[in-house]
Amino acid sequence: MTVSAHDLWLYAVALLALFATPGPVWVALTARALAGGFRAAAPLAIGVTIGDILWPLLAILGMGWLVSHVDGVLTVLKWVAAVTFLVMGALIIRHADAPVGADGRLTRPGVWAGFAVGVAVIIGNPKAILFYAGILPGFFDLGRLTPADIAIICAMSAGIPLIGNLLLSYFIGQARAILSSPSAIRRVNVTAGSLLIAVGLVIPFI
Repeated sequence: MTVSAHDLWLYAVALLALFATPGPVWVALTARALAGGFRAAAPLAIGVTIGDILWPLLAILGMGWLVSHVDGVLTVLKWVAAVTFLVMGALIIRHADAPVGADGRLTRPGVWAGFAVGVAVIIGNPKAILFYAGILPGFFDLGRLTPADIAIICAMSAGIPLIGNLLLSYFIGQARAILSSPSAIRRVNVTAGSLLIAVGLVIPFI
């Protein structure tokens, strides 16, 4: 290993700061947890880890330069993520009166659906892209990293945000569980759908 404990500690602090900064992942987790509780949001949080492994790995392998100089690389990814959230938000609002659990595709979309959304939101998240592709080289000498260094960095990049995202999903899911009246369910679903649409509208322009 070439990285020091001090470097890893500073990087961990930076990851915590990244997690604590609200962005598309926070909004998406909130929307899914409101719509279907922890079970709906947890697969999304796990899906996010794919990007949290992918972006630092690509930065280490030299993708940082490409992302910084070729705008088109990110444009397609952003639009795919945007369309995903617009469609999901519209479907949830359309079925806003459905009781909790009545339509698993909307309120509890399942492991694979939630996982795919998590991948989409992190791939299209400009904050994560800029952090990993632009700032990561400031923490480590990417040209001297060993396979063990890369494994540790990727594990930290995925593990720290995952723990935070799961905790966030759980607490929002617990708050959502106390809402049981039809009017409350409608408000929750409209709010969740609106949040998803907001993510879809914002992603291409930030």
